This record gives sequence, C-alpha cells and structure tokens, in this order.
Amino acid sequence: MTDLARPTARATFTSFDESTAEDWALISEQLQVTQSHVADNLIAQLKMLRNDHGGFPVDRLEHSLQTATRAQRDGRDDEYVVCALLHDIGDNLAPYNHPDIAAGIVKPFVSEANHWMVAHHGIFQGYYFWHHLGWDRNARDEYRDSPYFEYTEEFCAKYDQVAFDPDYRSEPLEHFEPLIRATF
Repeated sequence: MTDLARPTARATFTSFDESTAEDWALISEQLQVTQSHVADNLIAQLKMLRNDHGGFPVDRLEHSLQTATRAQRDGRDDEYVVCALLHDIGDNLAPYNHPDIAAGIVKPFVSEANHWMVAHHGIFQGYYFWHHLGWDRNARDEYRDSPYFEYTEEFCAKYDQVAFDPDYRSEPLEHFEPLIRATF
C-alpha cells in the first residue's frame, strides 16, 4: 500500500451515526486515492486468472483475452472491449455468480446495455452447454423482453462462447492495460 493510501488524518467516529460532515469530507477525499488503484487491482486480478483453466482448453485469462481481442478486431468500441475483457474476472472468486462481480465492477463506468450484457452473460452463455448438464439451455428466454437481449445474445455467440481456442492469437494483457486505465 502506498503512502497516498494511508491518510494522515482519519475520521474519528466508531459508528456512522456519530460521524460528522468533516469525517465524510476526509473520507470522500480518500475515495479518489482508492479509485486511483482500481486499474492496477483489476490488472492484478486478471493475472490471477492465468494458469487457472478449470478444465477448459485455455486458462481463464486467455479466455478473457480472446473474448476482448475478438471484440476489438471486430471493431467494437473501447467500452465494449473492456467489458469483454472483464466479463469473467470473478470466475476464481465466485464461480457460481461471477457475472454479478464483473457487472458490479463495470456498472459506474459503462452504458446500461454493456452493464446488462456483463450481468446476464452467464445465463446467455448457458445456451451453448447447459443441455449437456441436464439444465435448460433456453433459460435466457426469460429475458426476451429486455431491450438488451439480442445485444447479449450476440456477445455470447460472437465473442464469449468461441473464445476457448488454444491456437487463437489473442492480444496480450499489456495491450489492454491502457483501456483499463482509461476506463477506471
């Protein structure tokens, strides 16, 4: 932790109901310091996906890189590419609800469509394999009335479900670092 992250002054309350406007001014000031570390923390978390293959043909980082590379090479905008890169960032933290983690990270920084896509990609991705597990591959149909249904369906079809190719040449993580830093 850097010295910037350790404020010399701290709030003095022991419960929120004892806090003051001065306490919250200090805390609000420090929010900018905390936010300044987010890009580095995201990059570190992405690196933690390396060598975690979970039985898939490629590790989770390579899957994320392939998804983002495919989207970028297809001409998607930077925000979309960042979402493609981060969509599975929660895989090694909470495999059963990893979309919620990624969606929570990107929500303040992306459009409603991209946030919805990240938040719902898991159930949409299920279309491609859930039937092999005895689950309903059409569970995504519950969201047919969403204005983002086709958008999310396309993300999974074109970029996510095809990003497990050991022979695909994706861009390295370093290629995407400027996008992460610009976004967060």
